[in-house]
Amino acid sequence: MNYITRSIRIIILTVLAALVIVTGASATLTWTKTFCKLYNPKPESAINKAGCALCHTSASGTDGLNCYGKLLENKKVKKSTLKSIESKDADGDGFSNIDEIKAGTLPGDKKSKPSTKK
Repeated sequence: MNYITRSIRIIILTVLAALVIVTGASATLTWTKTFCKLYNPKPESAINKAGCALCHTSASGTDGLNCYGKLLENKKVKKSTLKSIESKDADGDGFSNIDEIKAGTLPGDKKSKPSTKK
């Protein structure tokens, strides 16, 4: 393989990798925007402070999805999709996703839960 062919392959692979990263980040931002429009989390809430960790295992969003995010995986980014998982308890802590969202706690983190059950 000559130098030019190798360089072209490297450029193509780099562009493809960048597209994959941008597509993932774009999906995350779209979900975040949809979530915030629907639920309007309070600025001081754990949800608002979590950033990407609402659905991902890290605040950067570069790691995999947590149990709440997995409920949304490969689903259309729509308010109705979020509403369809409200009654579920993604993290198994005894509180439904919507109870956690209303309390400002993280539905994908078993350690983050409302102080009292409704």
